[in-house]
Amino acid sequence: MSTLKQLPEVPSFEFFKHAGGILNNPLPFHLKNFEALGDTFRLNLGFGNSVVFSRDPEFAIYALRDNQKNFRKTEIQTKDLAKYVGHGLLTSEGENWKFQRKLIQPAFHRKNLYTLLDFMVEAIDKEIERIEVDKTIDIFPIFNDLAFKVVVKSLFSDAINSEEIAKLQFITEETQKMLVRELRQPYKKWWFLLSGQLKRNLGLSQEARDLLSGIIKRRQDSGEQSKDLLDMLMGLTYEDGSKMNEEQLIDEILILFIAGHETTSNALSFTIQLIGQKQEVQDKLVSEIKHLEGSSLFEILKASQYTQSVIEESMRLFPPVYFIDRQNIEDDVFKGFEIPKNTTLLFSVHQIHRNAKNWENPLEFNPERFEDSRSISDFYFPFGAGPRKCIGNNFAMYEITLAIHQLLKKFKIEEVKEDIEIQPLISLKPKNALVKFSKR
Repeated sequence: MSTLKQLPEVPSFEFFKHAGGILNNPLPFHLKNFEALGDTFRLNLGFGNSVVFSRDPEFAIYALRDNQKNFRKTEIQTKDLAKYVGHGLLTSEGENWKFQRKLIQPAFHRKNLYTLLDFMVEAIDKEIERIEVDKTIDIFPIFNDLAFKVVVKSLFSDAINSEEIAKLQFITEETQKMLVRELRQPYKKWWFLLSGQLKRNLGLSQEARDLLSGIIKRRQDSGEQSKDLLDMLMGLTYEDGSKMNEEQLIDEILILFIAGHETTSNALSFTIQLIGQKQEVQDKLVSEIKHLEGSSLFEILKASQYTQSVIEESMRLFPPVYFIDRQNIEDDVFKGFEIPKNTTLLFSVHQIHRNAKNWENPLEFNPERFEDSRSISDFYFPFGAGPRKCIGNNFAMYEITLAIHQLLKKFKIEEVKEDIEIQPLISLKPKNALVKFSKR
């Protein structure tokens, strides 16, 4: 007789009773269930479907690192997201993922990213010129544009015009909105098909692919070397000497738009709001920035240790990737609980990062806790963990660090409100990110 335990379960009628609230913000519903049922529970979605939610960091490490061979990404990424962005690193699985990861990893090595720093700062400076002083503004739209422009500039340098940038940004944001609706309202699948909404967004994705194909062709025809990410990606070779075909190259570029701009703009928006709430943190940042005045961009990134702690603490409180999905290939067991094969698992990074079992005063913004990040690495997953940890983590940290430096050189950040509002979509977005800047 089996001694394995069954996970505590939230019945389907509870899910449907709270469906409206879950569509707007599922986090309170999940927190309520975590507090009532423990760190891992099963949510019955009805019609034979269920999802296991967990805020147990040991379970996350088990699935993402220690026993990662028995866990794959779910159809949320490999099918639902992939139909919009193709099969790049984020959405591929198995041997295809290993093949691509091995190929692309060198492009995101620190030494290669250093060649992109001037592109980053150029895009950052141009966007922060839009900031109006002595006036309360929502900073997210500016940072959203900033992060997108940094990715575009790093990818294409000057090989793309403003109209193409605007089109790509519009398509990226529209398709993500559609995906959120599909995931949170699966019972409306028939309506999305019949109404033409799904067809419209898939058409937009094809427009983006056609646009990118034109940019790649222009680069190939020009024969120029721009030392940007596009050059790096086009120059990568597999072991047999071949290169990525155009379809695969476009897949990887679309993934960079998704992963490289949205999460960074969210993290930067949350970080600036938090800095505005704590004057002592801002003063310490400004002191570090002044100390590094006249240094090269490489030296700034290497020596900005307090800035990095501030960013890490911000991503602890407001992780842009607030859930990580997996599905086990074969039956598994964790802490005595039975995990039948093909169980959909959602690890709540948001709750792992805010659980008092893992953190002292978890709701307090305290960058000093990251002075020795080794002691908390088992409870901290802003970029995931294990072999599939985000390949662009250094790119994101460099961009946010440089953006904070360029901002605080010019402006003082003033607190406008005490509460930081969130909007959980595909990533954790800020809502009403109101900040006031004054000239420094």
